[in-house]
Amino acid sequence: MNENGHNILSVDGLRTQFATEDGVVKAVDGVSFELRKGETLGIVGESGSGKSVTSLSIMRLIQEPPGKIAGGKITFDGTDLLSLPMNDVRKLRGKRIAMIFQDPMTSLNPFLKISTQLTEVTRLHLGHNAQQARDHAIKMLKLVGISDAEERMDGYPHELSGGMRQRVMIAMALSCDPELLIADEPTTALDVTIQAQILELIKELKDRMGTSVILITHDLGVVAGMTDRVIVMYAGKVFEIAPTAELFKRPANPYTRGLLRSVPDPEHERGVPLYQIPGQPPDVANLPPGCSFAPRCERAEDICRSEFPPFVEIDPGHHSLCHFAQEVFKEA
Repeated sequence: MNENGHNILSVDGLRTQFATEDGVVKAVDGVSFELRKGETLGIVGESGSGKSVTSLSIMRLIQEPPGKIAGGKITFDGTDLLSLPMNDVRKLRGKRIAMIFQDPMTSLNPFLKISTQLTEVTRLHLGHNAQQARDHAIKMLKLVGISDAEERMDGYPHELSGGMRQRVMIAMALSCDPELLIADEPTTALDVTIQAQILELIKELKDRMGTSVILITHDLGVVAGMTDRVIVMYAGKVFEIAPTAELFKRPANPYTRGLLRSVPDPEHERGVPLYQIPGQPPDVANLPPGCSFAPRCERAEDICRSEFPPFVEIDPGHHSLCHFAQEVFKEA
């Protein structure tokens, strides 16, 4: 991590909402964090915690309606993305900020050849002509580990395996050497071997190009090996943020501790049930009073059910949203 690097991205009080028949869903509710140049930041949490909506908000890809960014500020390299005209946002997307989406089968257009989709981005952002764009696309496919790149260029997405499609998405995302790469569950639905290859590829390219990375995942093993810092999200809020090593060693939030306890241990005693956090994530359209995790928390007390918890600083760079953060930290 580049400790002395400036912040390439700053998110301050981001609120993204969706209007539904059941009420307003506060998918992202007051999220704040910073990303340093050259850093890899992990965002973890259960499904529905607001991880992907946070990334889509940064990219200005929230569909309006039913969604809208209701408040906050997103600053990329000194530019307020939320106040930019959409035409200017499009000039940034793909060039300076790129995203690897969860499912490459739905992200790639099934009716267009790989060549068409890969060359479009450099023709648009780098001014390449047809031959320059094709040559660059072949180079990028080789860079992400596709050996028969010339042949694959003229195929369609359905002719590629899941791992190949994900590599094409990474090649597309990195075609213009972006300063910020957002990888949203980049290894979803891939087998373990391909997962490892994709993650190693992102790591190598990040080191080679100096790209800042936001890695969104539910896999804590991936976070441990890939990131410098981690954000833990729950019910649209940041519940904990800390350097990766410290978070794994001494979590300061009961939710984080529950996530870590849920990771299968190779030395787990046979016949003893694996730990799981009790209950289900809350309905973010109808959150309970107080702490949203209180109904599932093993150490919740009356104050947790009635008063919203403070965001407490445990150590420099380590914060937790909990009434008993210091006690949880000491217990770790």
